[in-house]
Amino acid sequence: MIDFKILVVDDETEFTDVYKIIFADKGFDTYSVSSGEECLELLKDQSFDLVITDLKMGGMNGMELLKAIHEHKYNCEVMLVTGYGTIESAVNAMKLGAFGYFIKGNDPEVLLKEIDKLVKIKTLEQDNMKIRSRLNDFNYLLDSNSTKFKNILTVSEKAALSNSNILILGESGTGKEVIAKYIHHVSQRKDENFVAVNCQIFSDGVLESELFGHEKGAFTGAIERRIGRFEEANNGTLFLDEIGELSLNTQVKLLRAIENKSFERIGSNKNISTNIRLISATNRKLSEEVKIGRFREDLFYRINTITIEVPSLRERKEDIPILLNFFLNQLQQEMKKKITKVEDGLLDLLTVYDYPGNIRELKNIIERLVVLADDGTIRKRDLPDLKMYDDSLQSPEEIKSLKDIRQNAEEKYIRNILAMCSGNVSEAARLMDISRRQLFNKLVEYNIKH
Repeated sequence: MIDFKILVVDDETEFTDVYKIIFADKGFDTYSVSSGEECLELLKDQSFDLVITDLKMGGMNGMELLKAIHEHKYNCEVMLVTGYGTIESAVNAMKLGAFGYFIKGNDPEVLLKEIDKLVKIKTLEQDNMKIRSRLNDFNYLLDSNSTKFKNILTVSEKAALSNSNILILGESGTGKEVIAKYIHHVSQRKDENFVAVNCQIFSDGVLESELFGHEKGAFTGAIERRIGRFEEANNGTLFLDEIGELSLNTQVKLLRAIENKSFERIGSNKNISTNIRLISATNRKLSEEVKIGRFREDLFYRINTITIEVPSLRERKEDIPILLNFFLNQLQQEMKKKITKVEDGLLDLLTVYDYPGNIRELKNIIERLVVLADDGTIRKRDLPDLKMYDDSLQSPEEIKSLKDIRQNAEEKYIRNILAMCSGNVSEAARLMDISRRQLFNKLVEYNIKH
């Protein structure tokens, strides 16, 4: 099946049936409707690469449909089907933005050649997007003063040369996905898709569909076939973030797909082969999760042929100046705000803090400084009260476990960000670079009212 969807619009069913047979034989995913009005209704819910419409129909004609598609800015091309006597109208339609026209009775190969041009254009656009994405990545990742982090990059480069499954460990916010993207970027799969899935934000049923796809009608709400992330990542890299959050039921299905290098869409018994590099990440200690029965041992050994542990920001504080400059440049572009000076002593304060939220937290602090900056200067006075949620900066009254210290710091940090956002959960989640669901889970865990 070619990743190219066609919608045929014609009020004569014998024509739509013929088109569907021709296109299906070439591997195109083809749908049909009998009027322009039906076409516009369908375009509200589904996306198509090409609409092929008859010029003369009852009700809305092909020219009117072309104009409506352009007015609604639907992202699809339009081709007109016409008789010999209306070629001039079809040519006029091309002046209005139609991709081309096809004369009824001509050899269908002529039409298929035009469609093939569109397929090649779509493929070229996708390739260009991949190239632009790669060029925009890793511009700070390769620049590090930290020996630990440089060693991580060296291991990543060696791992990228193989097709082995990789497990990336590290605290939340350390940049595990950035490492995964870097491995893909320097591997032989770099010209193929990098597909990321956060396993924590989906329920079991939704996650299965997300990973393996589903057929039309497989369940309530499945109004069209959908390819899953395994299929999308074929020949490329599939990155499963927060893999430690998978249910045991989903772990079984994932293990089967990895072992067999194949899977089935929900609602189908057709086996689909897959060729992917699997990279997984978690902030959990999976070896401990295996011992208590929350993670399958056989899956654990399947995903961690190579293990990479990303250091926390407090273990690579020599990189804080580099990260500060990187985020300042990024935020200036995003906010259209010029920063020309860092107040004396500010960098020292940023360096002494231990960042329980790691790089993600550093970015949020820098964003706050840029938002509050006057006259192009970021200042110490605009820092949040770091001691409010960093017990490491205070004299401890009692000895606590490291886990308790981290939880206490996390709770205080969440309360601080929520207060800064006036209780707006969506805005707080955005600043902390987590999903609303993740934040709600934390609010329940720490009994935080909002």
